[in-house]
Parts: sequence; structure tokens; C-alpha cells
Amino acid sequence: MPRFTPEFLEELKSRLRPSDVIGRYVKLKKRGNTWWGLSPFNNEKTPSFTVSDQRGTYHCFSSQNHGDVIKFLTDTQGLSFHEAVERLAAEAGMDLPKGDPGEEARAQKRKGLYEACGAAAHFYSAILRRAEGRAGADYLRARGVTAEQIEAFALGYAPDSRTALKDYLINKGYREETLVEAGLLIKPDDGGPAFDRFRGRVMFPIRGAKDEIIAFGGRALDPNARAKYLNSPETPVFHKGDVLYNYGSARRAADEDKAPLIVCEGYMDVIALWGAGVRRAVAPLGTALGERQLVLLWRICDEPVLCFDGDKAGLSAAFRSIDRALPMLRPGKSLSFAFLPGGQDPDDLIRAGGAGAFKAVLDGALPLADVLWRRETENKRLDTPERRAALRSDLRSLVKAIADKDVRNAYGAELARRLDEAFAPPARAFRADRADRAGPPNPFAGRRARRAGGFGQPAWASPPRPSPALKRQPAVTAWRREATLVLGLVNHPALAERQESALLSLSLESPDLQALLDEALALISADPGLDSPGLKRHLQTSKAAGTLERVLSDDTLKRQRFLRPEAEFEEIERGWTDALRHHLAATDASREIADSASQAFILGDDVWKAAAAARNELMGSGDDRENDAGEGDAPSRLLEECLETLRKNVESRKRR
Repeated sequence: MPRFTPEFLEELKSRLRPSDVIGRYVKLKKRGNTWWGLSPFNNEKTPSFTVSDQRGTYHCFSSQNHGDVIKFLTDTQGLSFHEAVERLAAEAGMDLPKGDPGEEARAQKRKGLYEACGAAAHFYSAILRRAEGRAGADYLRARGVTAEQIEAFALGYAPDSRTALKDYLINKGYREETLVEAGLLIKPDDGGPAFDRFRGRVMFPIRGAKDEIIAFGGRALDPNARAKYLNSPETPVFHKGDVLYNYGSARRAADEDKAPLIVCEGYMDVIALWGAGVRRAVAPLGTALGERQLVLLWRICDEPVLCFDGDKAGLSAAFRSIDRALPMLRPGKSLSFAFLPGGQDPDDLIRAGGAGAFKAVLDGALPLADVLWRRETENKRLDTPERRAALRSDLRSLVKAIADKDVRNAYGAELARRLDEAFAPPARAFRADRADRAGPPNPFAGRRARRAGGFGQPAWASPPRPSPALKRQPAVTAWRREATLVLGLVNHPALAERQESALLSLSLESPDLQALLDEALALISADPGLDSPGLKRHLQTSKAAGTLERVLSDDTLKRQRFLRPEAEFEEIERGWTDALRHHLAATDASREIADSASQAFILGDDVWKAAAAARNELMGSGDDRENDAGEGDAPSRLLEECLETLRKNVESRKRR
């Protein structure tokens, strides 16, 4: 397989217009310099998907997906990176980089192995329909497998003979060495004659990336067989850890259904679900999910559902999957877990309760964090400080294994919160006890309890002395900061063209303001000549009307001169970009503090002290001192000093 250099990929993308490539899958309409269409990632009625030929990228406001034409094909068409590049190169008229000189010979060998496996599948399928295959047919019938399922999965039967397949394929012209290399025959070490690997087994063909048959799984019918299930050995075309049973078919079904893949434990589970109309199920080949298999799953969906028996063995399999997945988690890429009742597998459940019973199990799927917490806390004695400290240490070690910084920090904060909720003394009882011993209750006690847990400290820990900033709701300041940017666009739609890149990449914490911003951008793109009064009329009839009314009626926002409708555009743009810088600086500050919060759990509680001190300084600098002169408010010196102090303190803790 050729390797693609950065230079090759850049040349490829430079030869293609994203709107041409993406326009074959999404109906696009040009507004100004940007193409707009309905999101391919979510069902929607108002266009939120944009394509920019100038930047060579697409952006989806509804899902926050962003990327180039290669990523678009891998995310929406289920192609591998190599497949996407190959397709685009053909369109651009570019030759793929040549592999090494031996690649052609290896390709010919692989082709011979594919053909041998395909011929073996045809043989097994034919035997299943004959008298020699009656045992296999009876087994499948007893399991409720229909003729349609047998046909769809090319099921077959290997007769209980040492040379039945060998004789058939040799007569077809295949060389014995090829059949041994394909894993169909076994060649004894003592030099004896080769013999069939699969005998007296129901056969499940395993397909590769292009739906070609690359290997087999065989289910023994003899209860005394050494192995109930037997898979093909590793071959030049089959690597067990790189393959999922039914992957190609399930990939297409998941794309059609706009639903996640379902991972079952075995072949029969996948076939039973297919028969019940659930055709997006796959299965690993007799082992726990491997790293490459996880990559295959995440290539199709962000959160595949792992479906396990609800018995002890099923739980163990789920727990092993967690250990394999944790280091590989990425933002938006995780796993969900569905556990079947009463030790049943999907086949049992569907036969007993139909597809509806299985859907109910899927609806109750648990996120990875919940299952991890259950594994680490269930059936454990946590009644002493030492045992709880051991739990905290174990969780900290697991979180440290997560490679991605953002996900690692998020898990650190989440598990710290759960520990606090699980083991902190009841806040009310604690305060009552304090009241009995120390006089009247502290008027800040309730506020402290609500703010606790954000930095990994116990919910009953005493925070620093309250400042005047603690008497305000911090969310109001954040809301006004974001509302400033939105109101600037509403009062001055011309900003959409001058600040297009900034507006398209802008991400707001307030979902209401984000919805108002997206609606305004969609309307302006649909009608680039829209003025402020016209934009407001449209917005007042949209779902964002309530948010618009709040923004327009806010007295603090009205005092900012650059936001006023009559302001000069030069003043408008200068004030808006200053407000944007202020927003980005404050967002970075929040991210720094959130990172420190999780690091208090990951690295130890000492880090929290630095974060808490910087937090209070930052809160003290966050009051609403908008610039009445209308110049906008650039990041303050105090804010920058707080951020620098926070960074230095956290870095010094990391180096210890």
C-alpha cells in the first residue's frame, strides 16, 4: 500500500474544489463566498452546513464537524483514509505513489488467496444443501436461521472428511502451497500429506474491506471437539485483530439508518440481529476488541454500542474492552455498553421477545464512564479512609492512561466529582453540626456547597474567603461577553463578510446564543444584502426570538457605543474584534482552570491550591466593566497576570 506524503496530499486537494466533491453528496447553494446545505451529519430543516472553496474546508454548525474533502469522505461515506485518497486521486487525474518493487508480486499472491477462499466458501455452501451437510442444516434450523440469512451470510458446512475440500480445490487447479498459505489446509511438520483444517463444522465466511472472503470461522457440532469455534490462522490477507465480522455490510446499514454500530460477541448474534431487522451489528473474532478494531468502529460512528451478556463472563468482556479503549479515547470518540438480562445473548433475547426487546436493551445503554465507575466501586468495601484512598489512586492511574489531554482532563474532573458525591459527609448534617458548636450558620455555606467539587476537593472543604465577585453569578458575565459578539452581528450584518472566518469558527458556551448566532448567519448567507431591520424581523419569527429579545433589551449591552445601530463601520469592526479578543482570552482562562481542576485529580490535590487561588483572582477581575466609550474591552492586564500565574503554578507542580 503506497504511503502518501504531505506534498502529495496538498497537491491532491489543490486540484479539487470542495464544493464539487461534497456537492455530489450534499445539495449546496452558494451565498456570497460560501456554499450552504443541510447537514449530512444531523437531520435538520435549516441549512447549517457550509463549504468554503477558498479555505478548502467544510464546517457543520449543528454537529461541529470540520475538515477537508478527505475527511468528508471518511466521515460520511465510511471509506478508509487510503480509499478516500484513491478515489479523489482518480478524480483529480493524479497517479498514486508507486509502492516498492515487490508490491505487484504480493498483490498477485493476495489475489490468489482471495480466489482460493472464495472457492472454499462456494464448496462449503454447496455441501450445506446436500445430504452430507444435513447435520449443519439441522443445527442452523434449530437456531432459527432462515434460508434468507444463510444466503446473506454465505453460511456453509465443512464435511467431516480429512481431504474433501483439498480434493475439490486441487481438482479446480489450485496449488497445495496456496491452500496451506490461505489457512484452508494444514501441513504437518513431519512432512505428511496436507489435510483440511475445518471438518464437521458449520462455516461462517469472514469478509475483508472490499467484501472479498479472506478467512473462515467454524462452529463444531461434535460436543467433544477440542475447540467449539475455530478461526482461520493468520495469513497474508487475514489478521484477526484487524477484522470485524460483517463489517462491510454493517457499515452500509449504519450509514443508511444514521445509527451507531452494535458490537456483539459472536457470529450467531450478528446473524440473529440481521434476521430481526437490525443489520448494523458486527462481532470480533472470538477475542476482546483490539486497537485496530476500535479504529474501524470509530471510523463509522462516534459511539458504537458494545452488547454483552449480562452474566459474569459478559461483564468481564466489557471490562476488558474498557481497558483497551481508555488510552485511545478522543474528543467525541467513546463507547456505550448494553447488557442483556438474565445471561441471555441477542439470539436468545430476540427469539423470546422479538426486536422490541432488543431495542429496549439498546435504549438503556450506559456510557463508558458509568461502566468504569461500576467496575471500580461495585462489590468493594470502601468503608475506611485507606480503602477510599486506594480507590482514588486506582482511578487516577486509569485516567493517566488516556492519551488525549482534553479527554483525560474531562475524566479527571468527572471521577473527582463522583468521588466527592459518594463519600462526602451530607452537607446539611455537617452544617447543622457546625451550627451547634459554633453559633449561627455561615450565610455563605449554601453557596460553598454548590460551588464545591469543581476542582476535585471534597464538597465539605472550606473554600477561600468569599470575595464580592462570589456574590454575583459568573454566568451573567460570560453571557454578556458572548451576547456582545452576537448583537454586533445582529445590528451590523456586514460583519458576516468581513469577519466570516471568525464567525464560522466561533463556539459559544450558551446554547441559546449559539442558536441565535447560527440562525443569523444562515439568514445572512441566504440573503447577503439583508440589513439589520430585515434580519431582526426574520429572527423575531424564529425559535431564537426569545434570546434576541433578551439581547436587545440588555441595558449593559446598550451602553457599548460600537454596538449601536448608528455607529460607523470602522468603529463597529474595531470594537467587535476587541470584544472577540476578550472572549477568546476569557475562554482560554476557563480552559486553563478546567484543566487544572482535572489535574488536581490526575496529578494530586496540591495542584488544586494553585488553581483555586488563580480562580478567585480571575473571578475578581470578571465584573462587568464595559467600556462606555464604546471602544470594546481588550483583555485586561489583571486577566493576563492571573492566567500567567496559573500557568506557572501548574507547570511547577507538573515538574515535581
